[in-house]
Amino acid sequence: MNEAQEVLNSRRTIYKFSEKQIDCSELELAFQAADNAPCHKKTYPWKYYVVGRKTREMLLPTVISLCRKKEGSKGNLASKNSESRAISKIMDVPVIIAVTTKLTPGDEFREEEDYAATVCSLHNLVLCLWSRGIGSQWSTGGITRHQSTYKNLGISETQERIIGFVKVGYPESIPEKKKGDAREIANYLP
Repeated sequence: MNEAQEVLNSRRTIYKFSEKQIDCSELELAFQAADNAPCHKKTYPWKYYVVGRKTREMLLPTVISLCRKKEGSKGNLASKNSESRAISKIMDVPVIIAVTTKLTPGDEFREEEDYAATVCSLHNLVLCLWSRGIGSQWSTGGITRHQSTYKNLGISETQERIIGFVKVGYPESIPEKKKGDAREIANYLP
């Protein structure tokens, strides 16, 4: 198996990261790979925002509010434990990158094409990081859709849509493969 195939087949979503910091040169290499994704009509609709500590702190009131709302919908009061976990998901990750795609109001097809291209770009980023021993998790939780997140990140809701946060870091552990047989997804038609 060649190196590229090994990276594709071995990549896993990482949920626990070590405290080891990511060098900016690693991120720059990944952004270069992301920018080389296929893009119909060359719209290059993706943008990446590396979310620093100060900005993460600005997200915390919304994180806590969403946690309390979620806990309340379960019939419980938000426990300090669940709030702590929600805060940790934002504050304790070595790197968080908000990923956006360009909006084209009135052109639903263009937005769909641009979303697909942005996902390809994001995957290039993730695979590049993985090839360097760096893991990631693409998260699409409520915080990524909340109006205050756009405001805190300085992103225009009318020009871009946040498609998720990518949490990045060196893996503390790598989950086992739990995927099916590839022969089950391929259909050869006459």
